[in-house]
Amino acid sequence: MGTYYGEEQGAGRKGLIKMSLLVQKLNRADGTDIYDFLQQLPAEENGFLNTVYGKSFEEYQKWLEGAVKSSERKEIIDGWKVPETVFWLMEDGKPVGYGKIRHYLTDRLREEGGNIGYSILPQKRGKGLGSAFVSLLIGEADKMGIGELLFTVKNGNQPSIQAVLSNGGVIERQSEELQYIWVRTRDR
Repeated sequence: MGTYYGEEQGAGRKGLIKMSLLVQKLNRADGTDIYDFLQQLPAEENGFLNTVYGKSFEEYQKWLEGAVKSSERKEIIDGWKVPETVFWLMEDGKPVGYGKIRHYLTDRLREEGGNIGYSILPQKRGKGLGSAFVSLLIGEADKMGIGELLFTVKNGNQPSIQAVLSNGGVIERQSEELQYIWVRTRDR
C-alpha cells in the first residue's frame, strides 16, 4: 500500500489529491470486480492487449487459471511467449489498472513488447495513476529479481512516456513507432 499524490482536474479545479494505492498480484480467486473492470478497458490500445474484453465470466475464469500458470512456468512458448505475471492497481479497493511484467526478454520482445505493459481505466487517466502504477510495477519487478526493465512505448503515447521517464527511465533509442526506455530497478 502506498500513498501517492496525483492531479485532480475538472469542474474548474486543478490541484493535488492524495491517493491510497495498492498493487495486487492476480490470483485464481479474483472475482467479478476484476472481470467487470476488464470489460471497461479497451481490447487493444497503444499495443497493450486486454484479451478478456468481451469474454464471458467462465472464459475469464479460464483465463485467470492460464495467467497463474504463465507466472509459474519457466519455458518460452511459440518462440517468444515468456512467463509473465499480472498485477492490478487498486484504488480504494477497486481495480483501476492492469499491468503485466514479463520475467525476461527474447530478441523479439526487445524489439516490440518489452518487460512491462500497463493500462489505466480511461475515466481514471490524467490523475497520476499511470506514474504511480509504473513505480509500483518496477518495485514488483525488483522483488522478482529483474534488474533492468525495457518499456517499448508508442511515440504518440506521451502520458506513458512521461510516466516511465519520471520513474528513472532513460530513452535508449526510438524507431518510427516506438520509444525504447530502460529502467534499472535498483537505481531509482
